[in-house]
Amino acid sequence: MSDLENVDVDSIGADAKVLDVREDYEWEAGHIDGALHIPLDQLPERLDELDPDEDLHVICRTGGRSYRAAAWLVGNGYSAVNVDGGMGAWLEAGKPMVSDNGQEPTVK
Repeated sequence: MSDLENVDVDSIGADAKVLDVREDYEWEAGHIDGALHIPLDQLPERLDELDPDEDLHVICRTGGRSYRAAAWLVGNGYSAVNVDGGMGAWLEAGKPMVSDNGQEPTVK
C-alpha cells in the first residue's frame, strides 16, 4: 500500500504548481493554463526543471501516469501529490482549460 496522497481537482488552488505528464498531443488538445508540461517518459532527464521544495500537483488524463510520476518524485525527495481523476475530472468539474491547437480545449 502506498502513502502517496491523492487530491481532488476541487482542492487545487489557483496558485498551485501543476505538473502535466501527458503526451504532447494530449497537452496540445487541452491543459491547465500555467501548468508545466513534462511527458512521463522525459521526467527523469528533466528533473532539474522542478524545485524539490515546491509542492507539485501531478496530473495526466485519468490518474494512472500521474500516480506513477508522483510516487517516483516523492521517492526522489520531491513534494508531490496525485490529482485523482486527472484531466478528465478537471474537464467534468468545468475547470478552465486552454489549448495549443486553435480549437476548443478538450481532453484526449
